[in-house]
Amino acid sequence: MLQHDYPLAALAEIAGCFAIWAWWRGASTLWLLPDLTSLALFGWLLAQVEAGFAGRAFAAYGGIYIVASLLWMWAAEGQRPDLWDLAGAGLCLIGAAVILAAPRAG
Repeated sequence: MLQHDYPLAALAEIAGCFAIWAWWRGASTLWLLPDLTSLALFGWLLAQVEAGFAGRAFAAYGGIYIVASLLWMWAAEGQRPDLWDLAGAGLCLIGAAVILAAPRAG
């Protein structure tokens, strides 16, 4: 069970963090404008996830973030994930699914 806002939040967070990463390594300070926008969007999107507790929503999001980071590495940086990356990401998605789908009272 995946919330549709998780992948969008991951994209916004990674884009914002990448903008800071680029600025820190010498890119123009103009990189900070999309950074602030992306990180604000990330926070808003993650707050839209339907979960009883923020901590649980954030924990499950971690698995989605890891997969999205590897996809970013491949698409934006040209580095294809290896078998270990894929295995780790798979384990994280299983963990996120367990957190989100576990039967809970109330």
